[in-house]
Amino acid sequence: MTRITVLNGPSLNMLGVREPEVYGPDDYASLCETITSFCKKNGIQLEIFQFDLQGEIVRAINDASGISDGLVINPGGYSHTSVAVLDAMTAFRGPVVEVHISQIHNREDFRARLLTARGADVVISGAGFAGYTSAIHIITDILRRKD
Repeated sequence: MTRITVLNGPSLNMLGVREPEVYGPDDYASLCETITSFCKKNGIQLEIFQFDLQGEIVRAINDASGISDGLVINPGGYSHTSVAVLDAMTAFRGPVVEVHISQIHNREDFRARLLTARGADVVISGAGFAGYTSAIHIITDILRRKD
């Protein structure tokens, strides 16, 4: 059975409250339910985490490496600044897909620069919650092609 880790960064637990005009009205529990339902339907073992602190994100990536087959990560604001998160993503053993709920290129200029994207095999931006299920589908496809 394929095992996927989904890791969400700072303030994603505030979905539905923080800038609903950007991220939509649905809350973090709805996001987790969307992902969980998709994985159950497709026979995928899932772990979901959300951390606000950079060190916790790095530790979670490192802990998942070699255990999970793939990583879906929304680094949030750390996408633009964190070499530590980038390094952990690069060291992850398996496919990595970076996801952003909003279309980052339609926002402030600084958001279009994704430092962490260098550590991802694929980047998805602007697909809302569907970006996560698309990321999981992409990872399973990459893994299937490797076999």
